[in-house]
Amino acid sequence: MDQKRGPVLGNRLVELLCDTHARHRPNRSGALADYIPELTRVDPEAFGIAIATVDGGLHTVGDTDRTFTIQSVSKAFVYCLALELAGREAVLAKVGVEPSGDAFNSIVFDPRTNMPFNPMVNAGAITVTGIVHKLVGKGAFELILEKLSEAAGRTLAVDEAVYRSEADTGHRNRAIGHLLRNVGAVEGSVDDILDIYFRQCSILVTAADLAHMGSTLAHVGDNPVTGRQVFDLLAVRSTLAVMFTCGMYDYSGNWAFDVGVPAKSGVGGGICGVVNRQLGIGTYSPRLDPKGNSVRGVAAFTEIADELGLHAFEYSNVGSAFVRSFVSSTG
Repeated sequence: MDQKRGPVLGNRLVELLCDTHARHRPNRSGALADYIPELTRVDPEAFGIAIATVDGGLHTVGDTDRTFTIQSVSKAFVYCLALELAGREAVLAKVGVEPSGDAFNSIVFDPRTNMPFNPMVNAGAITVTGIVHKLVGKGAFELILEKLSEAAGRTLAVDEAVYRSEADTGHRNRAIGHLLRNVGAVEGSVDDILDIYFRQCSILVTAADLAHMGSTLAHVGDNPVTGRQVFDLLAVRSTLAVMFTCGMYDYSGNWAFDVGVPAKSGVGGGICGVVNRQLGIGTYSPRLDPKGNSVRGVAAFTEIADELGLHAFEYSNVGSAFVRSFVSSTG
């Protein structure tokens, strides 16, 4: 296990991360995402776990420097940006915050409002990207990339091959985009909005990046390593709430029940989790379960949250006390 820019956490956490990684690495269940052809080219054996604390520490095991495309994990951060740019009421007028119970790419809108259920499904995420595009114009993607880079603490880039693959095969998302235009959820050119959406999903990150991005949200919008304010704290609060209830596709209820931390997954194999005011967790393993979540990632999160007591409703509050003990020890 590697430890960077932070205190030694003690044998308990070191052993937990190493044991968790070793225990779940042999699990080869699940399959690579194949509806984006370029995603079938990744190494199915890659597996990394990273924890970034709000004091700037980074603790990793496995393939945490392996790059992959962020995919739907981007939805949480673009939603946070849209809330900051447009304001809560304007965003809520276009996309709701209710769990849908449907697959992430379902062409289903809330029958009461005729708008997308939430920003973590494709229809809602395309709407959110449309909000950013309306307010920023031609520089919308550049702003999205800048914000995600600031959250990660380093300059991120786009995987052009994956972007082209998504753009060439994203017919379902185009159908969603035109339906959104029809009901007034998005304005302007659907093609321009979808181009931004395909690009944001094709941003390259690592598990360590996701951990840092999670710790930026955990640190109420300030990147703990750079000290830079990335997101407004009220936007962060709203984003974490929607991540908690809607972030894991149609597995979100089970996730809240078993793991109990705000998180967002992507079909590239990444999961970003946030323990408020304490840490961010990033995992990468590209084999997915039928709902589109990383098999090893879900297993690793479940074990870590259980062992450290990180569940939001943990009765003993063990996790909070444990994390505070090593963060405060460096102050």
